[in-house]
Amino acid sequence: MSPTIKQIASIAKVSIATVSRVLNNDKRVTEKTRKKILKITEELNYRPNIIARNFVKKKSNLIGLILPEISDEFFTEIIKGVDELTFAHGYYTLVASSHKYESLDQEIETFLRNGLVGGIIILVSSLNDKIKCILKDSRIPVVLISGGSNIDGFDAVSIENYGGAFKMTEYLILKRKYKNLLHITGPQDNDDALLRRKGFEDACKKYNAAFRIEFGEFTQESGRKICDKLLKSNSLPDVIFAANDMMAIGCYDSIKAKGLTIPDDISVVGFDDVFVSKYISPPLTTVKVQIEDVGKTAAEILMRKVREKNNHKKIISKISTKVIIRNS
Repeated sequence: MSPTIKQIASIAKVSIATVSRVLNNDKRVTEKTRKKILKITEELNYRPNIIARNFVKKKSNLIGLILPEISDEFFTEIIKGVDELTFAHGYYTLVASSHKYESLDQEIETFLRNGLVGGIIILVSSLNDKIKCILKDSRIPVVLISGGSNIDGFDAVSIENYGGAFKMTEYLILKRKYKNLLHITGPQDNDDALLRRKGFEDACKKYNAAFRIEFGEFTQESGRKICDKLLKSNSLPDVIFAANDMMAIGCYDSIKAKGLTIPDDISVVGFDDVFVSKYISPPLTTVKVQIEDVGKTAAEILMRKVREKNNHKKIISKISTKVIIRNS
């Protein structure tokens, strides 16, 4: 059983109020008493009940972070960025995965209703009217991570999806001289995926390159299945541009299983530059997103909103992208 403040006070032979002051960094305690109490808490491995403390103070030092899932490497980098920044400001991050719920709006309402968090960061693929209404009625600060164009009126962080995809496609056509390109998209209801597809298509049209579209799901498995289907056909593209690295890695699995080589038989490129991309064989050419910075930027905006409660000016920050040329 975890030790209590009452037990610490009894051992230290001081009042419960004195222990509470020390734990809350109240200066109305002598240095000798402070050291004595802190030594006892360390010996007992005391950990404060954050939820109970928030209830008493009527102020939360918990930040809610809602993600579609937490197993994907992209999302773990987001978590890292948010957690490092908020922890430096004295806040803890409570992570939830919206795929466990019937809908994202249910997850958001749960966070807002339970009163545990002092602010929320939400990664959304798109915003519907119901979610917009919930967020606009929120009494606590909310920051979105979204690639969408319909985020007006909300504090948000987005990625240079269109520009990154356009630059990569331009590189493939002008530098690599590919004439027949194929793009595997993310989910059709995902704004990041739609913008990446648009950047790809516009670059192909600008330079009169032949192109095709296949619809994926931002997962390694969907990339593998789509590539399996392509390899059974007699019309392979020069290059597959997957809308994220996980689908590109799925293409690697499929191509190598057929005994083909990358890039000699077919080239593959991705988007995001997740950690593993530089270590697979051959290293993946991709569009780099500073994923951790996406999380940090969202957390910086949220911390500002928490501190400046009367500042209603909306902040929208866009994270830049860069083509990383490797050997695929």
